[in-house]
Amino acid sequence: MSYAETETASQPDCWRRAAALAGGPGAVGLPAAGERIAVVGCGTSFYMAQAYAGLREGSGQGESDAFAASEFPFDRGYDRVVALTRSGTTTEVLELLNRLRGATRTVAVTADPRTPVRTAADDLVVLDFADERSVVQTRFATTALTLLRAHLGLHSEQAVADAETALAEPLPDGLLECTQFSFLGRGWTVGLAHEAALKMKEASLSWTESYPAMEYRHGPISISTAGTATWMFGEAPEGLAEQVRATGAAWVDGPLDPLADLVRVQRLALARAAARGLDPDLPRHLSRSVVLDPPSP
Repeated sequence: MSYAETETASQPDCWRRAAALAGGPGAVGLPAAGERIAVVGCGTSFYMAQAYAGLREGSGQGESDAFAASEFPFDRGYDRVVALTRSGTTTEVLELLNRLRGATRTVAVTADPRTPVRTAADDLVVLDFADERSVVQTRFATTALTLLRAHLGLHSEQAVADAETALAEPLPDGLLECTQFSFLGRGWTVGLAHEAALKMKEASLSWTESYPAMEYRHGPISISTAGTATWMFGEAPEGLAEQVRATGAAWVDGPLDPLADLVRVQRLALARAAARGLDPDLPRHLSRSVVLDPPSP
């Protein structure tokens, strides 16, 4: 088995540990209700930041923005900035944290506290039990979001049970043969849709797109046809499933918690990688962390 397969299968246990951590001293530094915050990350962590910001603001716990670390608006004022970084070494995240030092309180959620993020952030939340050896992120991303979800009071044991179901049940028929995938979300699940598309690209070189669900009718549905699949995270807009099926495309949704549904996509990405003879632990052109060389003087 690849590292990615093993790490994907371990997610229910990681989620339980993260949920238990959320209310204790290991979560010191996470935002309090009412604070105006920004959440930043790169790649997968950026999409988890989008999901967390959507959950927090949508539940009335404070204004919450999400940015790719390289696109942070320094002219805006925030009570706290949350950085998600598995490796603790990503250049854009470290540069951002160092620039905010002394001006805005920062907290980093990381898998490796021995890295430069330890001194770059004011506070550190460590999920070392969810660290990964695969380049492709699975369990760290979902465990970090589970921690943040639990800290908001929005996590339930049903989400863990649904993750176990996502790991145990067969994947929907016909998806391995599809030639293109569109992932859709609403509210906080838009971030999950973006992450699903990225995971399929990274692990299996699949052709994928992702959109807010209501936007799918505004042009992207033109790609739907026999041999394509449209996957919805959470409740779909009225009539959209029927409209997609009428194109001949496969429509995928389900009763699972949306974060658990992301586990199904991870499994699909790994299955497609195996079918194509690809190594999901070493995806093409990627490394575990993006560390940029400093500019020449």
